[in-house]
Amino acid sequence: MAIAIYLAHLNPVTKAHIEIINELKKDNKEVRVFPVIFRIDGNEVNSRSFPFTYELRKKMLQSVFGDSVSIEPNYTFYSPFAKYMPPLLSPYSWNIKKQILDGIKTDYFTYTGDKAEAFVLRLYGLNPKVGKRKETSASFVKQKMFESAMGKDTDWEHYIEPEIARIIHEKWDIVRKFATSPDLTYRVLGMKFPSTGFW
Repeated sequence: MAIAIYLAHLNPVTKAHIEIINELKKDNKEVRVFPVIFRIDGNEVNSRSFPFTYELRKKMLQSVFGDSVSIEPNYTFYSPFAKYMPPLLSPYSWNIKKQILDGIKTDYFTYTGDKAEAFVLRLYGLNPKVGKRKETSASFVKQKMFESAMGKDTDWEHYIEPEIARIIHEKWDIVRKFATSPDLTYRVLGMKFPSTGFW
């Protein structure tokens, strides 16, 4: 049995994410979840696309899984994010692989639902397994949350576990803050990066 590595934005953690992690738990000896983090001068970058901090996303995951999965902060990019491009040719891009595999020697794979991301993960030798993409994306749920924060009646909680919905309600000021913000994001090879701090 292998170590399953799940690299994801998890912003927010949805029922689709929970389903994926539960599937990984069934068939593997260990599951390590890496919520992506972007940092500028040591501070995490949060925006409309990435509203919830790593610590808050970790709390969301722990509210459902407790200690049954490992939640790691090693999937971290440091500004300027453009230095990781192009993958393979940039020495900085190899740092990500080292960070992810810290303490992992053999018998591992990375899970992704994105074929473009799987291509890049394969180039890095991260043994990707492409799962079936879930119908409901975190972006879809996030948009419904933002609409709710602006006064529209939406069903965003239908796509979130009750424990996680409670955590989000406790931090509803974050949702309100980013609901009317522009989406300052670049998408490169299936990966989203904040435009702030990219160059």
